Amino acid sequence: MGRVIFYEDRNFQGRSYECSGDCADMSSYVSRCHSCRVESGCFMMYDRPNYMGNQYFFRSGEYADYMSMFGMNECIRSCRMIPMHRGSYRMKIYERENFMGQMYEMMDDCDSIMDRYHMSNCQSCHVMDGHWLMYDQPHYRGKMSYFRPGEYRSFSNMGGMRFMSMRRIMDSCNYVWTQPLGSDNATMMGKVIFYEDRNFQGRSYECMGDSGDFSSHMNRCHSCRVESGCWMMYDHPNYMGNQYFFKRGEYADYMSMFGMSNCIRSCRNIPMYKGSYRMRIYERENFMGQMHEMMDDCDNVMDRYRMSHCQSCHVMDGHWLMYDQPNYRGKMSYFRPGEYRSFSNMGGMRFMSMRRIMDSMY
Repeated sequence: MGRVIFYEDRNFQGRSYECSGDCADMSSYVSRCHSCRVESGCFMMYDRPNYMGNQYFFRSGEYADYMSMFGMNECIRSCRMIPMHRGSYRMKIYERENFMGQMYEMMDDCDSIMDRYHMSNCQSCHVMDGHWLMYDQPHYRGKMSYFRPGEYRSFSNMGGMRFMSMRRIMDSCNYVWTQPLGSDNATMMGKVIFYEDRNFQGRSYECMGDSGDFSSHMNRCHSCRVESGCWMMYDHPNYMGNQYFFKRGEYADYMSMFGMSNCIRSCRNIPMYKGSYRMRIYERENFMGQMHEMMDDCDNVMDRYRMSHCQSCHVMDGHWLMYDQPNYRGKMSYFRPGEYRSFSNMGGMRFMSMRRIMDSMY
């Protein structure tokens, strides 16, 4: 899961804030941050809210004055936990935007794309497996950016970054994983085994983290065993399409169980979270119209708030499921901490009930 403690002053002094997952804005917890202790896991830190600005990689250790250590001008404003990944690593890098120009597939670290591939520009990439750090100078130096599985069609929104070296974020990066109470074998990170056929038959694929596309591992999936953790499953690659929530258990024929038309194509692990829950929902896009702040489940926003539309939201704390029908029914979507300014790209979903993903589900 990972755990980091932020302190207002250097040498671990002043008010502190403990974080066990993503945090889009620390300003509501600490007015500034000048030191931190990463007690477990790996984190990407950002000097702007909402995972913007310069990025810095932190693993387990003590950082009594990280600004001096990394030559930072601004203190940390947001952070993102990097899930542990124990499978294969695979990424395609492209010379031009939108996956054009010469392409190379990578499965290990590369200290200089110029030396290895004679490639002076990398303007788009597709991360199929694993989590990666990319640097704007050879030999893993200079400004860095974190890439998790997904398609990155253009780097123009990253200030014209020109990536020259790439490194995998391995499970050897000093992760210190704790286990849920009462469990001898299930880690907080989670584990799921997918099978090609119903009733756990056929070829299988074991997954312990996010996977953007199963096609390289198996051509279909009709059953699965969730051995630990909670997961969001998607019926299209790259976390697209309809979403389905899976917790620990056996799903011998999940398509019939959930009324699914397509089998699972990608999955995302939901980190365990034990803190408070807080979310603001808004009547209109871009946080406009009437607003209501929620700290617990809501089975019907119409009954509770007399609110017929919810078109944007801001998740401050915790992980949530939102449904397009009252009483936690119908199509669902997974929301982790962050700002969601418009639901128009979700097929016009009209969310009517919300439920917290509690640690009791793990």
